[in-house]
Parts: sequence; C-alpha cells; structure tokens
Amino acid sequence: MEKENINKGNSALSDYNASKVKFEIYGEEMIEKNVKLSGNSGRVYLPPNWVGHNVKIIRID
Repeated sequence: MEKENINKGNSALSDYNASKVKFEIYGEEMIEKNVKLSGNSGRVYLPPNWVGHNVKIIRID
C-alpha cells in the first residue's frame, strides 16, 4: 500500500517497481542455483563449508 502512494504520480516508475527491485549486497561468495522441489516446498543445496554462516536468497526470475 505504501509503495502505491509513493509512486502514484509516475505510472512508468510504478510499473517498473512492480516487476523488479534492485539489491546491492556485499558478501564473501556467490553461487547461482536452481530451486528443487522438496515435498510441499523448495530446496537449495549449498556447500558444507557454508553451514553455520548467514546467507541471503534472492529470487531473480
């Protein structure tokens, strides 16, 4: 609701923000993988040396 109020005056900007957002992230390492079906959910396997570390997942499509 708040995003609609901010972008109400500029429909082109509103249409762009509805489909994509930009993230700027600083980190140590990046891996691009496909999410696999796992029961009623999705799963991504990561390297064992990542266990215990914080990660951020961003859906890109």
